[in-house]
Amino acid sequence: MLAEIHHRGPDGSGTRQVGPTWLGHTRLAIVDLDGGEQPLRAPDGEHWVVANGEIYNHVDLRARLGGDFRTGSDSEVVLRVVERLGTDGVHDLRGMYAWAVAGRDGSLVLARDPLGVKPLYWARVEDRVLAASELRAFPPEVRLSVEEFPPGHHWTPETGLVAFVDLRTDPLGVEAPPLPAYTSREQARAAVEETLVRAVQERTMADVPVGVFLSGGLDSSIVAAILARLAAPGVPVHSFAAGTPDSSDLAAARVVAQHLGLVHHERVYTDDDVVEVLPDVVRSIESYEPSLVRSAVPNYLLAELAARHVKVVLTGEGADELFAGYHHFRDMDVAELQAALADGIDTLHHLNLQRCDRVTMAHGLEARVPFLSRDLLAVAARVPMEWKLLGEDGQEQAQEKALLREAFAGWLPESILWRRKEQFGDGSGTADVMARQAERLVPEPDWEGERIEGLPPARTREELGYQRIFAGVLAGVRAERVLGRFATA
Repeated sequence: MLAEIHHRGPDGSGTRQVGPTWLGHTRLAIVDLDGGEQPLRAPDGEHWVVANGEIYNHVDLRARLGGDFRTGSDSEVVLRVVERLGTDGVHDLRGMYAWAVAGRDGSLVLARDPLGVKPLYWARVEDRVLAASELRAFPPEVRLSVEEFPPGHHWTPETGLVAFVDLRTDPLGVEAPPLPAYTSREQARAAVEETLVRAVQERTMADVPVGVFLSGGLDSSIVAAILARLAAPGVPVHSFAAGTPDSSDLAAARVVAQHLGLVHHERVYTDDDVVEVLPDVVRSIESYEPSLVRSAVPNYLLAELAARHVKVVLTGEGADELFAGYHHFRDMDVAELQAALADGIDTLHHLNLQRCDRVTMAHGLEARVPFLSRDLLAVAARVPMEWKLLGEDGQEQAQEKALLREAFAGWLPESILWRRKEQFGDGSGTADVMARQAERLVPEPDWEGERIEGLPPARTREELGYQRIFAGVLAGVRAERVLGRFATA
């Protein structure tokens, strides 16, 4: 299993038999480069942890929990939390993570972060439990049993699955009445700005350089602007953009990079580049969802470029789900928009966040998502839904994410601050390329009758082409247990 996910941790690997449990880990060294090898043992040697991701508040937890720590690794804090607080302490972890803590006494705890930023799958087969970060890690004979481990849950053999946070009602996990809605836009703007700046600062936690994916759209440009302000004097901030030669994303990203004084890198690609890399992209993201594949291609090429310069990048994922950034929200009333935004957060883990994790980790690069900090989720929940309504084109409030734009007035050029949203696959020019390749992927004129076992009927010729690639490497996986799907292809 471990060899199949070596790309996620090219800096080293380790295994350990802990009682009846076998632990394996591939490491991408980011925090405590010399002392953070995993599996990592507790000081008493009774418990061991393997963890994927980051615990951003590990310094605060060390001070709160006390005791001796063997390393500076944030993953060691997971051991101390389980040791001192048990599974009740899982909700205190702030970050993106999937981890397992095993004891010599046969105890085992699995957990995944509330939003599912980091992936985790598992299969319960007879008396065995197998868990891994990607579907490809599971041998063919157990694929029928593989399921997604749900975000915001922990599991032990004794308790089964237990939810430790409800993002719809209590994103901070404090079990207190929700705070009241903001009564003025000025109050809301200040809270959004302060909280997002803090989220970006938390996500610079690393002993390696941190860069930023820069599409030239609002969300990534705001993250880039904050990162540039937080950078120490004389320390360059690297930004990365990708697109076809005439893409609007590349042009906008250049404007932002020049304005902020970033060290900017571009990956300009052609139709032939897309065709060449497409099978690798589908295999990497472990999905055949057309919209996901279209956005994954430029991100995959972007990650390949970024990994030559940094080990960590910040991205703009999640802003559209918090502040109503999608054009199809335009026709919704308050109740419909509220439901749509909640559903969007609930499904991020097996759609956009899956793509974000896989295309970066395919190249040994870690992506962090400041917009999806639990603190910012709580702030966004206090913004009146009426302020998020898009209205009709031509109306004063028609611009999507108006409040977010207002909150960062002065941080970016006006042309970028008020630039209309484009899907990454559209702005990068990839969608047009993919449309031209559909018939090459599936040349048969009667393609609509084809059905691949375990997968739903393809809605388009393009989707069927991706399904064929998917089935070629993950035959036996049941889509409804592990994958998300957009309403349209």
